[in-house]
Amino acid sequence: MELKLGDVQTTALIPLAVKASETLRKKPRIRDQKAVEIIKALKIDTKQYDKFMSHEGVVARTIMLDRQLKGIIKKHPDTVIVNVGAGFDDRFTRVDNGKIMWFDLDLPDAIEARRKAFPERGRVVMIAGNALEDAWCEPVKQSLSGRKSKPVLIAEGLFMYLTLDQIRTFLEVLKRNFPDGGTLIAEQNCKLMQKNEKHHDTVKKTNAHFLSGTDSAQEIADLTDGIRLIEEHSFNEEMRKYSIRGKLFALLLPKMNDRWATFRW
Repeated sequence: MELKLGDVQTTALIPLAVKASETLRKKPRIRDQKAVEIIKALKIDTKQYDKFMSHEGVVARTIMLDRQLKGIIKKHPDTVIVNVGAGFDDRFTRVDNGKIMWFDLDLPDAIEARRKAFPERGRVVMIAGNALEDAWCEPVKQSLSGRKSKPVLIAEGLFMYLTLDQIRTFLEVLKRNFPDGGTLIAEQNCKLMQKNEKHHDTVKKTNAHFLSGTDSAQEIADLTDGIRLIEEHSFNEEMRKYSIRGKLFALLLPKMNDRWATFRW
């Protein structure tokens, strides 16, 4: 498999490498056989993408988001979910209930690479497009027709590569195209990490740059009218369960880790 990815899209190799190596452990906390298959097919050295803090962070956010999505799907079995900046993520396989509709949205080069790795699936649609433009919304709107649920969007490993103005544009795209409302679950990093990106254990191995950071998800909600912050959780909540190092990081640098935040409009 040959990959041609842009600077930001290359960061998709980080969670891919982590999920593959975690799956191969004797007692894996998460399982992603597709990640194992892709890494084997790529035949690349993934050590630079699989460092301790990034590994634990990816595992934590995977566990936390899977748990949250399963809860949403339990309440709304016919939910329509859009994975924004999908990369090589295979969360659909872990949370599918046989009824949900799933969209994987990413830039054209990333979707081209994804199509080489993932088979066509009946309730999974890949969209090559820009999240900051309206065009990608049309097939999602069509899938919502006849369903009682409102759309759920996941933005994992995305916002830190957008400016606050770009995030505002994305939020306005959501409000404009889905006026009946919906849910957004988004990851953010902190302002301190944005300023010290050269010290990030894996992103520094790529040519990508952090373009924004927040100290509170309320800063995202305040970017445009009509966006409400529902809850916010640090990855530390999960990471500290598994190692002394994770506990120390949560204790000594409680605000340094990335966070999940849930918004509604």
